[in-house]
Amino acid sequence: MTDPFDFFAFSMSMARLGLDSQVVIAERMSRLARGDFAAGVEAVRMVTEKTITLGEVNARLVSAATNGRLDKVGPEIVALYGRKVRANRRRLAR
Repeated sequence: MTDPFDFFAFSMSMARLGLDSQVVIAERMSRLARGDFAAGVEAVRMVTEKTITLGEVNARLVSAATNGRLDKVGPEIVALYGRKVRANRRRLAR
């Protein structure tokens, strides 16, 4: 039987990821709306980061599938995205 606190912790991680993502999206949209050189750099960075992170997620999914632990990989993926989004939030806040 799974620990109910694991589900609670996972839910809180998902909530934080959602809130942090909204802040990052808002900041990026305001930067992209300027249309200057920095906006182009941000657009390239955004697409590059998403592509690299998707590769990391796919690698984790393949590894989990081959080891028969797909049921455990969800929190790892949320943690990965959480780290990336929080890093962007800190960077964009400067």
